[in-house]
Amino acid sequence: MTVTEQTSALKVAAMAKGATKVYGQGDTEIRALDDVSIEFYDGQFTAVMGPSGSGKSTLMHCMAGLDELTGGEVWIGETELGQLSRRELTLMRRDNVGFIFQAYNLVPTLNAKENILLPQMLAGSDVDDAWFDEVIEKVGLADRMAHKPNELSGGQQQRVAVARTLAARPLLIFADEPTGNLDSRSGQEILDFMRRAVREYGQTIVMVTHDSNAAAYADRVVFLADGKVVADVADPSADEILEQIRSLSS
Repeated sequence: MTVTEQTSALKVAAMAKGATKVYGQGDTEIRALDDVSIEFYDGQFTAVMGPSGSGKSTLMHCMAGLDELTGGEVWIGETELGQLSRRELTLMRRDNVGFIFQAYNLVPTLNAKENILLPQMLAGSDVDDAWFDEVIEKVGLADRMAHKPNELSGGQQQRVAVARTLAARPLLIFADEPTGNLDSRSGQEILDFMRRAVREYGQTIVMVTHDSNAAAYADRVVFLADGKVVADVADPSADEILEQIRSLSS
């Protein structure tokens, strides 16, 4: 099945239109994104892959409103980010976008529960206790809520980071190499949970990764090279992903 056939009935959660990002000028110019148009769909797990310097992290940062495009547009839902003031953009990110980063970004003086609830507390949002309890149960952290980050393993810290993002129920989650610092078992646990979050809760996740095994958990893999989308594969296996990576390097 092609990506077009698979996604024709899906709602667009975020998209880029002619997205271009240029650093430097003249002989030092680097075109990190070169007229990229891509859609990410509601309730789907998408992996973004490509060699170093392909533009995958730049695309994620621009899609999430963390960096500005040189040209083109980025939309989250029905909102074009380039039309927002700085404050409106901050509120858009706070209310609609979640982030899972490789470095966990936990506050060392807070325990696991406080870290998970911190974004909602800062925003003054009400906590849905039933939803919080469900997320905690799903990530297997019920007996670790009083532990601080230095009392948790790397896999447990990343599960806290994932739970923190899911607890706020954002429209869209971006994950940047979320298993890069984990051993294979912990990484598999995180990927299993992210996939369940999509399938059971209808969450939308876009994950940047260099790992073909991690990408195989996704519903779809988008490949970038030299700032352009060069392939878009639905329901890929790890072998298909590796073959695509080899073709990009040849």
